[in-house]
Amino acid sequence: MNIVVCVKQVPGTSEVKINKETNTIIRDEAEAIINPFDEYAIEEGVRVKENVGGSVTVISMGIPKTAELLRETIAVGVDEAVLLTDKAFAGADTLATSYTLSMGIKKLGDYDLIICGKQATDGDTAQVGPSLAEKLGVPHTTNVRKIEEIKEGYIRCQRMTDDGYEVVEMPLPAVITVVKEINEPRYPSIKGKLKAKKYEVKILNAEDIGADISLCGLNGSPTRVIKTFTPVHEIKAEMIEGTACEQAEKLADKLLSMQFVKCK
Repeated sequence: MNIVVCVKQVPGTSEVKINKETNTIIRDEAEAIINPFDEYAIEEGVRVKENVGGSVTVISMGIPKTAELLRETIAVGVDEAVLLTDKAFAGADTLATSYTLSMGIKKLGDYDLIICGKQATDGDTAQVGPSLAEKLGVPHTTNVRKIEEIKEGYIRCQRMTDDGYEVVEMPLPAVITVVKEINEPRYPSIKGKLKAKKYEVKILNAEDIGADISLCGLNGSPTRVIKTFTPVHEIKAEMIEGTACEQAEKLADKLLSMQFVKCK
């Protein structure tokens, strides 16, 4: 079974810098980590491989240094890692991102199951997984908390809902997005770390995957971020002096001046 896991690089801190011209994150300067939800997707892909056989390939669209993060996935059981990187991909919204990923996955060849994290922590849209499935013309389900059964041409899984879960059956190939309840990601082994250290991530650009650059990056993004900023939280504190009774009276006066209703 050929399993593909989509991975995204996200900032590892809330203190990120924004390009004021494009209103996009300056990823070259931000501390980078693998999107936390994608770690569960990677683990599930490796577990499926261990249970039914096959191979796991991670694929990501990002800047060149994303290759270092993808190399880390080799240490936990991933077989191949592919990075889609090109200036034409910069500034992509979820639609352009899913298009680029779909072209990259088509370039890989046959696939049976594509696994994505529920959402990315730097966007929280949860749109790329379903959009990718539409681009590829395959069925999908979101918020998967458990794969009950998987075999050639078929998958049955539990989809988490607000009230419990639904059991969903789909033909393969298909796309699923997973939640953190699905597993507990493993730690890399020493053998895996040694393998990862020597591994060379496969790099592909727009021409390599046959992508139409008018559908990639900012050019292919029908949505635009008009303004992005970091909220400023200001706290003004005032010390009330005096005895306990005086402090209570002063505090009551201030609350009443703020139009609070006086309790009887």
